[in-house]
Amino acid sequence: MLPLLVCWAVCAAPQVQDPVDSGRVLPKVTPVISRDVPRVLSGEEVHGPHKRAIDSLLGRQNPDGSWGAGAPDCVLELGFALETYYSWQVGAHALGTMALAAIPQTPERRKALDLAIGWLCSTRASTRGSDWDNDRVWSTLYGFVACMELLDDERFGEGPQAKALEARGRKFLASLLAHQSDMGGWAYYDDPPYDRMPTWATSFCTALVLPSLIRAQQREWGVEQRVIERALSYVARCNLPGGAYEYDLNPRVRIGGIEHINRMEGSLGRTQVGNWARVRAGDRHVTHEMVREGLAALFKHHGFLDHVRTRPVPHEGFHANAGYFYYFAHYYAAKVINTLPEEEREEWHAQLRPHITKTQLKDGSMSDFMDAGYAITSATAYSILTLEEGLR
Repeated sequence: MLPLLVCWAVCAAPQVQDPVDSGRVLPKVTPVISRDVPRVLSGEEVHGPHKRAIDSLLGRQNPDGSWGAGAPDCVLELGFALETYYSWQVGAHALGTMALAAIPQTPERRKALDLAIGWLCSTRASTRGSDWDNDRVWSTLYGFVACMELLDDERFGEGPQAKALEARGRKFLASLLAHQSDMGGWAYYDDPPYDRMPTWATSFCTALVLPSLIRAQQREWGVEQRVIERALSYVARCNLPGGAYEYDLNPRVRIGGIEHINRMEGSLGRTQVGNWARVRAGDRHVTHEMVREGLAALFKHHGFLDHVRTRPVPHEGFHANAGYFYYFAHYYAAKVINTLPEEEREEWHAQLRPHITKTQLKDGSMSDFMDAGYAITSATAYSILTLEEGLR
């Protein structure tokens, strides 16, 4: 097992003037951060950690281009359908491929990227593990997103790789279209009555794929407008007063007591991806001020994410936070930052970077949940992508 890292204090630490902070006018938030971690980091200061994360991802890649294994490789994750572990591997692999595509290229990195694309396009499609366990959705969501990201890259716009990516992307899309829930979204588990069409959806699963669905529609891949409208409506209806997003949409909002998953403290990651997806979908109800407020909440309440990172029990943290939302939250925070006016983006990225670099292990990798192969791959890839969003 990877050693559990010391969780950062939930209470705001006293302000410490950091050299890189001199002369900056920062957004008016108080990050929850340790004395030992700088409040902000410039792009130049994260080149070292960024490269170490990239080297770690490259070093962990299998000879066939994949990462991890399609079977349990950590005792703490036992208990799911066997197919689920393969689905997690494919989803994490898609993130790893996106990370390699996003970074500056060298011959070594390009070779690794080509291998990763080859595996993504040739590996078998994952299937539903059991009646309630529908984790194949993760492989479908991020597999589809990765294909759309790569096809928008001029390096893969034509030729054999482009054909392979389009063929695989269309297969992922067909699965999404066939299994959109009756409420308009997607999720990774299901409730009775069990059927081909799931009855459950979550705000964050639906949000992360929405912009890619729009890209597929623009490519004339047969995505009907009602598919996008239903997905966008689902995400928008999950948005609560105050900026939080419900975990999943309910006719009556579930908020019981002062510590609940649907309060902002439990929605730190969902708020970022929800706002980002709606902006990308052209929803004018999401203003720059809403985006700023969501980001400010992330930094103000960041201790709740720090507290739960690396805990192996899902949703055991305050406000039912789970460790595996840590890097997910930061990745979509970085993406939603880049929807703001260009002149203010760096100030936000500077605050975000320390929360990535402070978690890096000696070998350059990251993990927010456990030492399973898929968890390390996805966390490291999310971290690379998060930093890269602020370096472009």
